[in-house]
Amino acid sequence: MTTRFIATLFGCVLLAVAVAGCQGESTTRASPEPTPAAVPQLVQEDGHEYLLLRQSDVPGMNFAEVKDVALPGILETTGQVTFDDQRVSTIVSRVQGRIEDVRVSLWDSVRRGEPIVKLYSPDFMTAEAEYLQALRTSKVSQGTGIDGTGDLAASMAAAAKRKLQLLGMEEGDIAKLSEPAPTVWMRASISGTVVQNKSLRGAAINPGDVLYMLGTLDPIWITADLFEVDLARVHVGQELEAVTTAFPEQVFRGNIARVSPNLDPATHTLQIRCAVRNPGLKLKPQMLARIKIVTSAGNALMVPQDALIFEIDSYYAYVEVGDGRIERRKVTIASWTERGSVRVLSGLGAGDRVVVGETLQVNALWHSAHGESS
Repeated sequence: MTTRFIATLFGCVLLAVAVAGCQGESTTRASPEPTPAAVPQLVQEDGHEYLLLRQSDVPGMNFAEVKDVALPGILETTGQVTFDDQRVSTIVSRVQGRIEDVRVSLWDSVRRGEPIVKLYSPDFMTAEAEYLQALRTSKVSQGTGIDGTGDLAASMAAAAKRKLQLLGMEEGDIAKLSEPAPTVWMRASISGTVVQNKSLRGAAINPGDVLYMLGTLDPIWITADLFEVDLARVHVGQELEAVTTAFPEQVFRGNIARVSPNLDPATHTLQIRCAVRNPGLKLKPQMLARIKIVTSAGNALMVPQDALIFEIDSYYAYVEVGDGRIERRKVTIASWTERGSVRVLSGLGAGDRVVVGETLQVNALWHSAHGESS
């Protein structure tokens, strides 16, 4: 009885294994083979290339419309703090000699007329002697009463004085001359900050050597880039506000002082120079600043950011042109404050339907149709 039961049980197990094997084989045979990916096709019409592609061919591919939206009444851009070139002065040696003494160093503040560097040169002594002699001659000639001699002597004295001025001497120093001396103090031509110092005590100098550069920090310039499409919205004298990362809570105010006549053809931008008040001299050259300009309202084309593909040095978008055709277009963009969107300068028009979602796959299909790797 036990032997018959074991044999029967063993037979059931063999039957179950056989049935499972048959079902597995049947399932394997019924599994469909993967459908080969469709080869993308290109067509050319009127000098344009189109990718034959429908929305159903790429799961997840959608389209979005390029919109013409109203711009706010505030134009934002970024800029860099620079010196006002009309408030920068360079002190240059006009004689051959050496530096006897210096009184200021880099980043020191100076006042107009303050003595800052003392120069030694025989040229000073010679010119001073000529001037003092011309003065004495002029006084003597005026006392003789001989016609013409006084005028000639006066003109010679004026010429000698002019020579001293051309050598760098100030009017007050010339007036105090009593005897020739080989050393003269060079004075600050403007009130400001020493932004460049090339003066070392004892160093030899030649005519044309730069000794100091002085700059005024208030007011100061901020040079900013402006897109071509925004040019009509700005003008000289327009008020603005500037904020820096160093002082995010402080607003610096000014106005547009210059608009560049030159346009960069690569970026379609031009520069504006803004004269900005600098209380406390907090703004320093080379600082970055964010500028807000109150302007009249305008319009701009806006496209979703994920509609763009960046390759090498340009942006591209894929545009649906109808009948299952997709066109690849080069797009120029500008900055845009709204998150997830970018501003279009060229390449797209209002109402164009661009590919969003699976844009990278569409880009790969485009290159595949050209026999390229994306």
